Amino acid sequence: MWIVAGFFLSLAAAVSCTLVAAFLWRKQSQRRERGATIAALAITALWCVTHAAWGPQATAANLLESARNVAWIIVLYRLFGNDGRDHSLGPIRPLVIALCLVELLQVGVVILDARFGSQAQVHSVTLSVTALLRALVAVGALVLVHNLYAGASAVSRQVIRWAAAALALMWGYQLNLYTVAWFARTMPAEMVALRGLVPVVMAVLLAIGANARAADLKLSASRTVAFQTLSLILIGGYLLGMLLLSQSLSLLGGDFARLTQVAFLFAAATGALLWLPSAKLRGWLRVKAYKHLFQHRYDYRAEWLRFTGTIGRAGPEAPALPDRAAQALADITDSQGAVLLLPAEDGRFQLAGRWQWPEVTVPAEACSPELVATLERAGRVVELDEVRAGAGSSGEQSAVPPWMCHDPRAWAVVPLLHFDRLIGIALLARPPVARRLDWEDFDLLKVVGRQLASYLAEQAGHEALMEAAQFDEFNRRIAFVMHDIKNLASQLSLLSRNAQRHADNPEFRQDMLVTLTKSAEKLNALLARLGRYGASGSASRQSVDLTALARRVAGRCAPLHPVDLTRADQCTVLADPEGLEQALVHLVQNAIDASPPGVPVYLDVSCDGLQGRIEIVDSGTGMSPRFVRESLFKPFVSSKNGGFGIGAFEARELVRAMGGRLDVESREGLGTRFSIALPLSAAAGYLEKNFESEAA
Repeated sequence: MWIVAGFFLSLAAAVSCTLVAAFLWRKQSQRRERGATIAALAITALWCVTHAAWGPQATAANLLESARNVAWIIVLYRLFGNDGRDHSLGPIRPLVIALCLVELLQVGVVILDARFGSQAQVHSVTLSVTALLRALVAVGALVLVHNLYAGASAVSRQVIRWAAAALALMWGYQLNLYTVAWFARTMPAEMVALRGLVPVVMAVLLAIGANARAADLKLSASRTVAFQTLSLILIGGYLLGMLLLSQSLSLLGGDFARLTQVAFLFAAATGALLWLPSAKLRGWLRVKAYKHLFQHRYDYRAEWLRFTGTIGRAGPEAPALPDRAAQALADITDSQGAVLLLPAEDGRFQLAGRWQWPEVTVPAEACSPELVATLERAGRVVELDEVRAGAGSSGEQSAVPPWMCHDPRAWAVVPLLHFDRLIGIALLARPPVARRLDWEDFDLLKVVGRQLASYLAEQAGHEALMEAAQFDEFNRRIAFVMHDIKNLASQLSLLSRNAQRHADNPEFRQDMLVTLTKSAEKLNALLARLGRYGASGSASRQSVDLTALARRVAGRCAPLHPVDLTRADQCTVLADPEGLEQALVHLVQNAIDASPPGVPVYLDVSCDGLQGRIEIVDSGTGMSPRFVRESLFKPFVSSKNGGFGIGAFEARELVRAMGGRLDVESREGLGTRFSIALPLSAAAGYLEKNFESEAA
């Protein structure tokens, strides 16, 4: 069996050395050992062929083995020339020459054995001398390999380490082989048969070392390999223990030894049946081994420094905090992109920031309340591949929105919790090298998610305080304005009454009355509108035909800019006619201002049985998610000189006062869609009763 194994391994070694020699011949390189390495590989291949054809004891095989050893010693000497040490280290050359001479002495021993080896005594002596000489050559060569690598500079080590590893393997195996042969007075058949593996591994290492990226290649066992190696060591220790125990018990003899062996096998079989099928137990053991026996994947100091550097970036060129938060979370797992969802004022989560993921389409209502409740309750990172496979453990299958599952790049959903309250949701894109999330990913993402949640909560609280301060200032100003307007309205009303009694000219009196009356009506209407904020608005609601209102607004704006009605469903809603028209005119005017000249603005009126909807769509410049979230519906932010910046805010408040909802979807460079949803007149009572029952 060993002869057959040695035959095939020798052939494999010959093929490997030939292929690598051809590869080095074709590859252009300035390495000083290139020619010597090609010659040594060729001689090694010839030795392997002779070894396979005539056996390891053939005279030709022994002579070629000596030639092979001399060739590799020359390669070893040429390796010192990569950093010029072959000229500066004088003692190296005498040692190399001495090793070559010792190996050449082996030629005489081989010839003597070929002539007189038929005599047992002569063969025994020549075998001992051969083993001793080649062991000495191996020791000297290993000393040279050590000096080669230990004395090399850091840059040279990156170049020669693969060749040094190959030579250390060859001389180390030769040392052990001939040491065993010297003590045993015979060549061990197993080690002789396995000699063919050494040239194969050498050829692979030399091919790697000849690669242009050899300096960047580093061998590092993966965690799976490390865990399996540990498992094999434990199994080997278990088998060795069984062997020692059985041999010890066999010395006792009798029934006691037999009973102990059977009991030992019974305990081992029972333990295997109970432990091995348990996936949970195997996973627990794997996590414990990874945590306490192997190096962690993440350099936590480097990760924390990068995280704080990303979040703490300041200046006018720095991205907004939601964008920085998405980037900081994506950097942790080498993700190629991230999206951050934050709650709006009505509690619905919307797109707030993104990083390197512009193609993802996030709807206006990004996630369902079920997903929010699930993430807030469980607090765990959701791996979307498990959800797609139906393997979720906390009810994520029904809660995760379809747009996340349908996007193949979507990888993981990370909850951002602050004092067990969900502050935000991060969606991570798949990294370049696809892999499963493990315990270390989950732990680090949860910790970073909580830290990000604290930053976002702090920013939200700061913005709320600033907005409250601005509203206080606005309320103080508007109180003075309303008082002055009320006084003016009273004066105008008094003037109107006095003019009726004191004006002599009937025509003048009539004109004055008309003018003053209209002014008083306008001022009173302004007072009514200013006092409307904060009220429910239900007292002034009545049935409004959305289609008729859309046609009226489109006709009013048509002389200035084309406004087209794309759909006109019969839809009667319950709303304040004046307030709804005011909000619609404001939104249409904004769409006209954002659209290029001549490009129409579209109005779309639809009905779903419970609500009526009117949409204002333009093909203008669009708005960024940051502007929609932070500026569009924020008062006191105006692009016009002297403006209060409460137009969009006023439109939304007017719609809300009628029991409706105003939504917006916008993409930069594509356009904007505003949507006003109001309850139908026929369904308004049912919706109010249903809302009251749910609240109760």
